[in-house]
Amino acid sequence: MTLDAFEVIGGQQLSGEIVPQGAKNEALQVLCAPLLSAEKVTIANVPQIQDVLLLIELLEGLGVKVEKTSADTYTFQADEIDLIYLNSAEFLNKASKIRGSVMLIGPLLARFGKAFLPKPGGDKIGRRRLDTHFLGLQSLGAEFKFDAELNVYFVEAKVLRGTYILMDEISVTGTANVVMAAVLAKGTTTIYNAACEPYVQQLCKLLNRMGARISGVGSNLLIIEGVESLGGAEHRMLPDMIEVGSFIGLAAMTQSDLTITGAGVADLGIIPHMFERMGIELEIQGDNIRIPAQEHYEIQSFIDGSIMTIYDAPWPGFTPDLMSIMLVVATQARGSVLIHQKMFESRLFFVDKLIDMGAQIILCDPHRATVIGLDRRQALRGISMTSPDIRAGVALLIAALSAKGKSVIHNVNQIDRGYQFIEQRLKNIGAQIARV
Repeated sequence: MTLDAFEVIGGQQLSGEIVPQGAKNEALQVLCAPLLSAEKVTIANVPQIQDVLLLIELLEGLGVKVEKTSADTYTFQADEIDLIYLNSAEFLNKASKIRGSVMLIGPLLARFGKAFLPKPGGDKIGRRRLDTHFLGLQSLGAEFKFDAELNVYFVEAKVLRGTYILMDEISVTGTANVVMAAVLAKGTTTIYNAACEPYVQQLCKLLNRMGARISGVGSNLLIIEGVESLGGAEHRMLPDMIEVGSFIGLAAMTQSDLTITGAGVADLGIIPHMFERMGIELEIQGDNIRIPAQEHYEIQSFIDGSIMTIYDAPWPGFTPDLMSIMLVVATQARGSVLIHQKMFESRLFFVDKLIDMGAQIILCDPHRATVIGLDRRQALRGISMTSPDIRAGVALLIAALSAKGKSVIHNVNQIDRGYQFIEQRLKNIGAQIARV
């Protein structure tokens, strides 16, 4: 277990270059794809974070031969899978700690005809149903059981058959799981209302390189022609767009001149535009983003003069994972903004810590907060606080780095779950941060 708190001395201007890690949410999907083949799959730009390393341990437990060939590159070969491991106490314990373990179900069901899983863990950000996953798999012909006493999900199918599936919600992991099951199903599967996040696109591109036949990649209508078997392939993961957004917010809050190198600009969607709406200047230089030091940034209003509203939506809308960063950035902007977190109901519950730091925020209800920007008339104050989930943890870390005085952030293993070597990377650009 890592040590449990960051001590931050805020108010320092940072400068230099910072490189985003591989995308966490993509990793949890593409690392399960090698289970669909007996051949070698090589994946590069894998982030070294707790959730990903735990998933790799689960794959090793299942008998996948895993080799780390460089700092961020692994080969996976699933030619001798031990399904008995699914019954072990070790599997149940590890799989229940991370939400990404749910991604094992689709590939195991497709290739071996059965899978089961304890109720997965992850962030406490409100209800996150798994119905979409299981409804999709049932449409393909799987039988589903839930053992309430053991808290275990069980799916089984003698044969999966392609069909028309209208997803009941735009679930990224739900789409990914059904896609992985459908690539080996008999016949053609059509998935409408599919999530089209870059993470799902990346998974589809990898599967196609392995020999799958998926068309419509990048849209909400995927057509999958089932194949007999898949082969090996090579894949490089995208930079983490949530880290890119976090670093843009960090630069604005600390009035720093920062360059994010290798930002994966082509796959950022609406994210840069949303930060520009907050008044933050961005210079896109090839695949790098430079954020020049800005003394003030002013929130734009809508054309009719009404207050700016920022809300999350499924891709290509604004990702919910950056809402907490937007909220923090707004605290020192000029102007006001309504932050409307539609997709999760507990993600705004960290604002009490920001209010303690001196931010002017009205929490309207579990989904909405109005932020009245301080326009740097007074700095936030350093305080002692606890990180409730990954994204709020980083938002609080950004607040602490911009605040006057010392802050202590407890429960930082929540941050470690999603951001690799974060304190070292921040130190490299001039932050005063230590693990205590």
